[in-house]
Amino acid sequence: MTEMTAERREAADWFRTLRDRITTAFEALEDRGPGDQPSGRFEVTPTERAGNGGGGIMSVMRGGRVFEKVGVNWSEVHGTLQPRAQAAMAARGVPGMKDDPRFWASGISLVAHMQNPHSPAVHMNTRMFWTPGAWWFGGGADLNPCLEYAEDTAHFHATLQDACAPHDASYYARFKAWADEYFFIPHRGRARGVGGIFYDDLNTGDWRADFAFTRAVGEAFLPAFLPLAEARMTHDWDEADKDAQLIHRGLYAEYNLVYDRGTKFGLETGHNADAVLMSLPPLAKWV
Repeated sequence: MTEMTAERREAADWFRTLRDRITTAFEALEDRGPGDQPSGRFEVTPTERAGNGGGGIMSVMRGGRVFEKVGVNWSEVHGTLQPRAQAAMAARGVPGMKDDPRFWASGISLVAHMQNPHSPAVHMNTRMFWTPGAWWFGGGADLNPCLEYAEDTAHFHATLQDACAPHDASYYARFKAWADEYFFIPHRGRARGVGGIFYDDLNTGDWRADFAFTRAVGEAFLPAFLPLAEARMTHDWDEADKDAQLIHRGLYAEYNLVYDRGTKFGLETGHNADAVLMSLPPLAKWV
């Protein structure tokens, strides 16, 4: 397995560019949002891995017209996996991981919690992972409304399906089923939202093709989500709607803290805890 220096640099740069495009689009949506309060803006903070290599950019907007809290983070990290993380990767069958714990990873991670309860929360990430014995891509996007609109769900899924279709006719059905399984909360016996797509360990042997698909997933996010956020941001709501939103956020927090693979990996590899946990909602409720 080569060091793949050029490919790693290309992927990391593209993930950062996608982060820039999304934050710009979100701030523009804030400017069109309801109310007379100042438009929300991202607070940008560089991050580092304590005692390890690399870092990233944590971008968080709080208390906006449209977004109650949204994080769009980019990272590029490298180093040596801790024994528990190394063992987990070896158990997944990552080639060479038992003998060489070096790794490199880059990607973008996004979670948006909205002011209006009728506007769906959303998650998206894309990433590349490299070890001396293997490389792969992963990612996806899923919609998390507390008050579901069938037409919003249909639009979100159709946009992702259109992104998958040129790359492999089987991808959408496979990765939709994977999302349904992955974003399920066993102790509640229910999904955390209305799904989307999720994939991991994608290595067909053609790095260029797999990277092109991962770019397509990232590029589909804004067309899939922005029209929904814009359509719902002025919808009338009452305290019962807000209560439903806060209860649903409790489910989201439970999932991310108990089951999410990315949360576990970020904390176990020493990445900035605030960046890893930016996915948590600003307010939540349990009954």
